[in-house]
Amino acid sequence: MEHRQKPQAMPQMRQRQMARCRRTVRRQRLRRSETDTESTGEIMRIGNLTQTVWKRSVKKQLHKRREAFLTEPLNGERCSAMKVDAQTSVVVTANASANGNTAKTATYAAIRAVNDLACRGADPAGIRLQCFLPKSMTEEQFRDLIGEAEAFCEEHDLELINVAAETSPAVRQIFVQAGAVGIGKNGVLPLGGASKGDEIVLCGSVGLEGALRILEEQEAELSQRFVPAFLRQTKALKRELCPLTALKAAVPHVRAMQQIGSGGILAALWELSEAAGAGFQVAMEQMTICQETVEICEYYRLNPYQMTSAGAVLIVTNEAQQLLHLLEKEGVRAARLGMIHDGNARVITSGEEVRYLDRPAADELARWMAEHVTDK
Repeated sequence: MEHRQKPQAMPQMRQRQMARCRRTVRRQRLRRSETDTESTGEIMRIGNLTQTVWKRSVKKQLHKRREAFLTEPLNGERCSAMKVDAQTSVVVTANASANGNTAKTATYAAIRAVNDLACRGADPAGIRLQCFLPKSMTEEQFRDLIGEAEAFCEEHDLELINVAAETSPAVRQIFVQAGAVGIGKNGVLPLGGASKGDEIVLCGSVGLEGALRILEEQEAELSQRFVPAFLRQTKALKRELCPLTALKAAVPHVRAMQQIGSGGILAALWELSEAAGAGFQVAMEQMTICQETVEICEYYRLNPYQMTSAGAVLIVTNEAQQLLHLLEKEGVRAARLGMIHDGNARVITSGEEVRYLDRPAADELARWMAEHVTDK
């Protein structure tokens, strides 16, 4: 695959996006005391559970019973691994979900699930889909939904193991849960594998998945704002969402990996740090972002640094230069962001400005979906 250079976003747009991100980080820090004392009787926000809620209502109730399960329950952990014999191979599973009104909704759930497996060092083998359909959906639309998922599986040599589906009055959009299964031939990569002195590398582009899904949901509106060539160019970026070959090649050089999911790169950085019990310092200007993502987010006034980015992965390594060279050979975008350090400080720099990351905010795509996408 031909290597593509990191595109340079227009300076003014990039500065506005970074300024918006800095304001978000500042607001999160100011709200910290409120988050720490949130009541169990409050309605939970859209998006991932906060660390406070997860620890209080989930972790305190879980107890270890079987040593065969190798992954630790963590708020950011989306995989589980089980040792099945005395050998080093383990069975690894991952679950992911997606909602929307397009034929590619199931495919996005599948992409997330298989990438999560690859981030634990496993080779994905198959996918199972559970689909909940709105009462307005036709059989033809459902056939297209499964056809897109099967085409994705064929492209990546995966088995679509089974599809279960039901029309439900409880949903207004298509909602798909994808369960992926694979084999970790040399055990499983822990989410909390980072340690002091390790470097953080970003593989992929910030916010790209979110931008693509917005385009698919609102193409008619965006075609009034952008020229056809821009829309075609944006759609072509979907090929970057499933870098399985690159992630497999990276495994020997990796301490930990985490796909950027709900809450964007800021949430993924928090998840890595929380799992490792360590802090970090990263440079925002090193975070790769496509011009197409910048423009779509600017149009809807969204923060791409808080937007789900399936296919973009944070990699912790002590061989950063070698890893960057390897990823370049695989034809994927990659950049060194910063370093893991002792202590709890989660530092984001932007030029000479220094900010501290606090608990992740709600995902921008989820917020956009709630405001712009209704049942069709």
